[in-house]
Amino acid sequence: MFRIDPTPSGELAASLSAARSTLWLPRAALSSCVRAVISRDTRGVNLDEAARYNHFPAAPVCSLVWYFHGEAEILDPHRPAAPDTPGRPLPDRITFCGPFNRPVISRNPGPMHAMMLMLMPDALGQLTGLDPGAFLNRVVPASEVLDASWMALCRAVDEAPDDEARVALMDEFLTPRWRQVRPDAASPVRVYADWSRNLALRASVSGWGRSLRQVERRIKQWTGQPLRELRGMGRSEQAFFEAVVAGRSGEVSWSDVASSSGYADQSHLCRQSRRVTGFPPAELRRRIFADESFWAYRLWGFSESELPD
Repeated sequence: MFRIDPTPSGELAASLSAARSTLWLPRAALSSCVRAVISRDTRGVNLDEAARYNHFPAAPVCSLVWYFHGEAEILDPHRPAAPDTPGRPLPDRITFCGPFNRPVISRNPGPMHAMMLMLMPDALGQLTGLDPGAFLNRVVPASEVLDASWMALCRAVDEAPDDEARVALMDEFLTPRWRQVRPDAASPVRVYADWSRNLALRASVSGWGRSLRQVERRIKQWTGQPLRELRGMGRSEQAFFEAVVAGRSGEVSWSDVASSSGYADQSHLCRQSRRVTGFPPAELRRRIFADESFWAYRLWGFSESELPD
């Protein structure tokens, strides 16, 4: 995997904290299995209360999350984020998260250091036999769902001396297993839209039935969500990337973003943005460039321009 440390500059750098956020992206051989690895470290950084929140969009991936230092609580998405409305504490220091079809907000009461391994749901099913749909919008202890070999990885990552060593352990564990399960999975998959198209193609040539209904049934079985939902997330991600890139150089034409991302019109883009992120596009863009708690969006969006060819 290769590491990306996007560095904000100018007014953006002045408005954000020194908390460290790092992204690792997989090489081609693992790109249809691993979406990314993300690390967040706020130790030694003075954050105000608002900056202790973490905003994440709805996403089809399943994740393993390690908390090496500190704690987190998951907030009710239907209630406003505020210090007097505590959420549910994570059930363990090492947790398994299913796919989410709604945005997620968490809060760290104090300094923290955590890492997230994001796995494509169909790949996770092939590697573990788990049904991603059974964990939709759920966070559970990893020990309740993973077998001994996966838990050995979890413990090794937990005990590793630094983040680079942790990512190396994940790579070493996953690469031979994924090669054995999917020896043909070598073409790069960098965005959800590419993944959902490949998924639809694979579903159409798998099994006996090839009708649209049978293809969609296979996809939901593999990922836990219908193809329409996955395609919607792919369009939303593309629009997000375009808005972030445009926002770094000037004003954003939302009608142009909607058209180039495959939406029927700007209203369609706004509705989908609210579903996936909880915010309309303009408000989301403003928060990405000004709000510490949207660090995950910023990390993901700014990293897109740093990907190697």
